[in-house]
Amino acid sequence: MSDFKLTSNSFNEGDTLAMDHILAEEYGFGCAGGNQSPHLAWTDPPEGTESFALTMYDPDAPTGSGFWHWVVINIPKDVRELALDASKNGLPAGALETRNDFPAPGYGGPCPPEGHGPHRYIFTLHAVGTAELPVTPDLSAAIIGFNLYFATIEKAVLTGKFEK
Repeated sequence: MSDFKLTSNSFNEGDTLAMDHILAEEYGFGCAGGNQSPHLAWTDPPEGTESFALTMYDPDAPTGSGFWHWVVINIPKDVRELALDASKNGLPAGALETRNDFPAPGYGGPCPPEGHGPHRYIFTLHAVGTAELPVTPDLSAAIIGFNLYFATIEKAVLTGKFEK
């Protein structure tokens, strides 16, 4: 195992996510945040890494299957961070955002139901053994996750929280 770690200048493990990262009002879920994807950085990927993939998942969503907020695949193997608001301001060349559960490509910030308690937002960075996943951007996050299951060498996780 490597010292593969995921960190952020936007939040630390277990922190409440700032309003800058919460879903914007125009989505119609009752939140009024900035909907900026947080800064994320990583170090020491395992040997054999050919690309990275990032997922943001809420296992506490009252759906029976959780909620996928962000999926980015085919991040080049030499990249070590995604800048603040990279979803809107530009991902590294070659990286591809696929469909989330809103359903649209790109970042969709947290916005749990009022009074539902704190939700966990799990950012998982996958060290992938292939340069590109054999998928298209319109596929569901579950199908992307299925492909990642078989292509991932190692994962690094960072979790933020939010409630309203």
